[in-house]
Amino acid sequence: MKIAVVILNWNGILLLEKFLPSLLKYSAEATIYVADNASTDDSISFVKAFFPAVQIVKNDSNLGFADGYNQALKYIDAEIYALVNSDIEVTENWLQPIIKTFESEPNTAIIQPKILDFKRKDYFEYAGAAGGFIDQYGYPYCRGRIFDALEKDIGQYDDHCEIFWASGACFFIRSQVYKDLNGFDGEFFAHQEEIDLCWRAFNQGNKIKYNSESVVYHIGGATLQQGNPKKTFLNFRNSLLMLTKNLPKEQLYKILLGRMLLDGIAGIQFLAQGKPKHFLAVLKAHWSFYGLFMAYYKRRNKFQQTEYYNVKSIVYLYFIRKIIVFNDLFRIK
Repeated sequence: MKIAVVILNWNGILLLEKFLPSLLKYSAEATIYVADNASTDDSISFVKAFFPAVQIVKNDSNLGFADGYNQALKYIDAEIYALVNSDIEVTENWLQPIIKTFESEPNTAIIQPKILDFKRKDYFEYAGAAGGFIDQYGYPYCRGRIFDALEKDIGQYDDHCEIFWASGACFFIRSQVYKDLNGFDGEFFAHQEEIDLCWRAFNQGNKIKYNSESVVYHIGGATLQQGNPKKTFLNFRNSLLMLTKNLPKEQLYKILLGRMLLDGIAGIQFLAQGKPKHFLAVLKAHWSFYGLFMAYYKRRNKFQQTEYYNVKSIVYLYFIRKIIVFNDLFRIK
């Protein structure tokens, strides 16, 4: 099975220097690529000088995560794409369990490994943890992470199971499925594009899986910090766009209205916390969404599955019921 490990890079020479060695050491089964988003640092010359086995694909501009990959993958021939953040440390035998799953499960289209925190290696990492889900309103959460509550890894998610979305930090997908779905939504630029892609794959009957036998460590926030208002804008806007494209028709307007009301509450919270820039980011996100709504409504596929969530409101369960552990979500009455 031909596999391409593709690292999207933008001015990330320090991260490449730190993490490319382990990637090359433990990825003998794959061809390694750096997809460069028009970096202005010495990333490309550094890779050419010190890692000549790594192939380079150059994008003409900084296209973000979504279109950065869309453009680069046009030039990469493989059966499986492994999309790996530049701030990921891989471990020995990280590829073998993934390849085995793809070979034995033809309906599995996308796989995520166990993602642990590079700085606290016995804890799950925010971006994906042990596999992702969304609630009825499109809020994402993970096995091992609900909002900012991160669980310690004590083997509670050492399994192989179906999930709803896989993290873009380390994302395996069959190349044919990626092409059939027209890749990531380029309008997203970054954030939630992998959830949208997984939802579209799910609506077409594909399986998304988590495999704990493959382990990676993620720094997180190395390219866009959690407190950046741009991140807030992208997360709020992209979530609404994703819902518009993928929700079942009979639920669409009711859920969108509920989500926008919850977004308003979040915006007020930002103001109360002394974060006016984030409040403005929420307003800008909604304004941008209104302008894009009709275009995104027209992108809806003919069929949307209705069983896309396993809890109605993660906001209620986390903030009101104080549930911070994934497995406890299903023990309440």
